[in-house]
Amino acid sequence: MSIIHYFSKDPDKRARFIFNFIAPYYAKFDKSLQEGFEVSVKELDKEITIAGKKVLDIGTGTGAWGAAINKFEPSEIVGIDFSEKMIKQAKKNHPEINFHHTNAEDLSEFKENSFDIVTASFVMHGVKKNKRQNLLNEMKRVSRKYVVLHDFIGKTPFSIKILEFLERSDYKNFKKYFCDELKENFSSTKKIPARYGSGLYIAKK
Repeated sequence: MSIIHYFSKDPDKRARFIFNFIAPYYAKFDKSLQEGFEVSVKELDKEITIAGKKVLDIGTGTGAWGAAINKFEPSEIVGIDFSEKMIKQAKKNHPEINFHHTNAEDLSEFKENSFDIVTASFVMHGVKKNKRQNLLNEMKRVSRKYVVLHDFIGKTPFSIKILEFLERSDYKNFKKYFCDELKENFSSTKKIPARYGSGLYIAKK
């Protein structure tokens, strides 16, 4: 995909270019990312026992979030991403996890209530509200009970703000309005700060 797609007015083409481009570099930090994610997964396991649960990780990237969850012994974990190169790296990094090249706005390959937990790490802040709603609709449909988002909570480090500017993400509106968006879609929600400006949003059907 040509660099011209970075300047495209189509946010999907732009995002796919960015994530395909950074996949080889991102993969080099996979282990350290996984170690950092385990702090949040420990908090998640206090709220929802992961062992024995079937988990779907959307926007899995190189698989670090899914791998951190996998240490807590779910019965199965499936990771999906719309970036072919991210999925290629994820399969290399974590062959024990089942990865698919799939757009999370269309999870029609999965039936309703297919997973106990449907999760995404640092995905929702990167898209506009209408796309967040599409993602939440599909995540809710294929989840039996829980939708868990690992994303920005609290103060965002300056270096991350620069990256979000380059990505042209919606992280400011995400931080301001996402709790309200969840409340419109789920029976109960909970926000749990972790560290470095990240944390968990746990929603129950």
